[in-house]
Formats: sequence, C-alpha cells, structure tokens
Amino acid sequence: MICSMTGYAALTRELPSGTLNLELRSVNHRYLDIQFRMPDELRPLEPVMRELLAARLARGKVDCRVGFAQTPAAASAAGVSQELLARLAEFDRQVRAALPDAEPLRVADALRWPGIFGPETLPVESLREACMELLKAALAEFADTRRREGARLEAMIAERAQKVRGLAVGVAPRIPAVIAAFEEKLAARLKEALGGLDDERLRQELALFAAKIDVDEELSRLGTHLDEVERVLRGGGTAGKRLDFLMQELHREANTLGSKSVDAEVSRVSMEMKVLIEQMREQVQNIE
Repeated sequence: MICSMTGYAALTRELPSGTLNLELRSVNHRYLDIQFRMPDELRPLEPVMRELLAARLARGKVDCRVGFAQTPAAASAAGVSQELLARLAEFDRQVRAALPDAEPLRVADALRWPGIFGPETLPVESLREACMELLKAALAEFADTRRREGARLEAMIAERAQKVRGLAVGVAPRIPAVIAAFEEKLAARLKEALGGLDDERLRQELALFAAKIDVDEELSRLGTHLDEVERVLRGGGTAGKRLDFLMQELHREANTLGSKSVDAEVSRVSMEMKVLIEQMREQVQNIE
C-alpha cells in the first residue's frame, strides 16, 4: 500500500510503580529523521528504539516521546534527596537576594525537580522492557494511521491523474484541425508578405512551423507518464520520490503543450492540466 508520512499514535500502560506513556507523531520530510524525548534513565534504550523505528519506516520526521509518572507511594518510598533539596534551597535564597520580587520556590516545584527522589527514582530495568513493548504496540497503531492516510492520498492522486488523461484524450482529435487551420492562415500571410515566394519554399516554411506547433509528442509522453503514475500507485511501497519525479515530468509536458499552442482551447486544456498536476504534486509530498 501507499503510506503517508503523516501519522500519530499514543499509548499508556499502568505499571505497579507508575504510568508509562509513549507518543509517536510524524510529518513529511525528505529523509528519515527520528527525534527522541525521554527521561535520562531510559536514554540507553534510544539506539534499539531507533533501530526498530528505522526498520519499519523509510521517510518522515518522526518524534518519539516517552514519559513516566511515578505513583505517590513509589515516590515517597524512594525518599527525598536531602543533598539536592539543600542545593535548591540555596539557589532559591540566592535568586531572591538578587531579585526580591521573584516568587519563592514552592513545594510542588521542588518535588517535580529532576533527581529529587535520588538517582534510583525510576525502576529502570522493569521500565525498559515495558517501554519496548509499548513502542512495538504504538508502532503498529502508528503504521495503521499512515496506511489509512496513504489510501486517501492514493485515491485523490488517481482521480486527478484520470482527469488529466481525460483532458489529453479529449484535446488530441482537435490537433490536426488546429494545425491545418494555422497552416492555411500562415500561407495566406506569407504570400501577402513575401509576394513571389515559390510553392516549394512555401511548403518548407509551412512544414517548419507545423512541426513547432505539433503537440502530438507531448500528448503521447503525458499518456506514458500517467501510465507510470498508475503503475507506481498499484505497486505501493516507498513511492514518494518516484511520484514526485513523475509530477515534474507531467508538469513539463503540460507546460510545453501550452507554450506550443496556437489555439485557445488547447491553451485552456494546458492550464487545467497544470492545476491538476500541482494538486497531485502537493499531496505527493506527503507520501513515504
């Protein structure tokens, strides 16, 4: 399936020592960029967590946040670090001596201070196992959200591609008549401007100008690129970069179609194509 780079998942697990929560969110990015926010005690887990995410994701800016809130009983059992408490009291005294209007340090602030319950405030070993299990569960939910968003993007791109194809098919039969009318008008102008121009030279000039305004090749390449877009969408997988390249090619052909046009209807079709292609290109930026 086509997957979006936008996804979200958040899970919480109640443990005897407290509440562990993990959140994954991602947005589009050219490459895979994984950022972690977690307690320092769980930092040793970052390499293995990064490896697990990198094995399942190809592109996107991914933010992984891990938090742990101890139960009051577990926190009180750990005991308050008297050394850190004394340092906080001294810091509080120094700040209020320099800034008399500063608010004094509150008890709630002190109890939330990192390390206030000592270096063993978190049950690290049990948390590590629970954290990895929670990450695997969150990653499954996270992948589902990216697939659902990817399915919506795929449907939208396929719909726009069909509209572009319809415009190309609709304008193609008009091209020979447009070229013939232009040649007739051009021949009359050349005879009037150059007077004694012989028929052979006139045919050469007309053939040259006809080649410059013939857009059959552009319409053919448009069809080929649209076939490839549909093939890539059906194939699924990591398709974002390939689709982005195809959008550039489609825009190039549609733009050339407009620049070579000598007919108002062909110019209108070219403009509509470019609008549709731009809509597809914007959505392709979100595909993994």
